[in-house]
Amino acid sequence: MKYFFTSDTHFGHKNIIDYCKRPFSSVEEMDNKIIQNWNKTVSKKDTVFFLGDFCVGGNFENYRKKLNGNIIFIKGNHDKKTIIQDMIIDYGEHFWHLAHNPKDCCSEFNICGHIHEKWKIQIQKNNEIFVNVGVDQWDFRPIEIKDILNLIKTTKKSKKVNKNGKR
Repeated sequence: MKYFFTSDTHFGHKNIIDYCKRPFSSVEEMDNKIIQNWNKTVSKKDTVFFLGDFCVGGNFENYRKKLNGNIIFIKGNHDKKTIIQDMIIDYGEHFWHLAHNPKDCCSEFNICGHIHEKWKIQIQKNNEIFVNVGVDQWDFRPIEIKDILNLIKTTKKSKKVNKNGKR
């Protein structure tokens, strides 16, 4: 079993295509591509933490049944069915705060969505880490925890090089 994270699929939301400049000509094309990418990435045995804004409209169950994995839904600003506001998980010797909006995160290690295409990772001056798992950043598919850990490692290494001018 693997652990994945994602957010902001906005299934059924036509306006999100223009708002985020998604490369789709219709909501049907967008929905089908995200479902296809999801199921190529996630097996039925995997767990997906979905960090908000799953769908717009009343098709929640219709979209859910098309996706692989055990999905744990965290509420986004467009979600009506979800009851979990945020959560903390213990993985890889760290506690990770999972929340839809990065403004609601308050841990050293944070995974969020909400901001779509704005950034993939931020490391604050106080070393707080924020990883944006929105589909707009990850080729419209969930991201595995090992890839998040590699991104953090690579980003920290790059920041050291940039600060010091050399390794």
